[in-house]
Amino acid sequence: MQEENDEEKRLKRFPQKKVSKTFDKVFDEETLNTIHKIATAGLIDSLEYTISTGKEAYVFLALDKAGNFRAVKTYKTLTSKFHNMQKYIEGDKRFKNVPREKKEIVREWTKKEFKNLEKLSNANASVPFPIGYKNNVLVMEFIGEKGKASKTLKEVGVKNLQQAYEEITEFIAKSFYLSGLIHADLSEYNILVKKEQGKEKLVVIDVGQAVLKSHPKAEEFLKRDLQNISNYFTKKGLEKSEEELRKDIRKWKEKLL
Repeated sequence: MQEENDEEKRLKRFPQKKVSKTFDKVFDEETLNTIHKIATAGLIDSLEYTISTGKEAYVFLALDKAGNFRAVKTYKTLTSKFHNMQKYIEGDKRFKNVPREKKEIVREWTKKEFKNLEKLSNANASVPFPIGYKNNVLVMEFIGEKGKASKTLKEVGVKNLQQAYEEITEFIAKSFYLSGLIHADLSEYNILVKKEQGKEKLVVIDVGQAVLKSHPKAEEFLKRDLQNISNYFTKKGLEKSEEELRKDIRKWKEKLL
């Protein structure tokens, strides 16, 4: 009888009519059980709909019991291409002896993203606040307004390029000098433009691959990030070289430390 009640509760929390198209791709039995446990722990109460889809993960809008919006990122354990994950985990002293089984790598990745969000949040860097995680499921702050998810910088751009540039250099500086992290995949595709009362604020997402400054490929990843940001702003009319970026980031160091 108890098992039947638990199953009924699970189906109410995650009604297939709302997310049925993604169930077969994302929600294997273990993932469903994980989300159910997260809900039972009070981190969320129900899943509403899909916010974004990707090769490795899906993000869903969720509600907690108080009606607060949450973002639930669910990494695929069955169909994800996890080979690229290893180069960001291997060499990270926080994650030693990582198993090579696909499921275990995805779990470590989820843990890594949560820990990176924690470090960045503690540095007051502009990222979604981490709420909790288990196995391949991560719960975090929802970035948007009234249940409508914010668009990426690539999708909507910004009104004030100079302000956006300053926000990005501030993020990189806080990440590097305060958190000891390098995003390693920073671009206009994983920066959200949050709009509140007519104002725009940039929020950086997808920090699972972020590495410590001590990582063997840290400089390579930092250089790639700076090139991406330089290219974006230059294309938009605010010419910034990689060297100028480095100088502007170093200027933040004096304010932060």
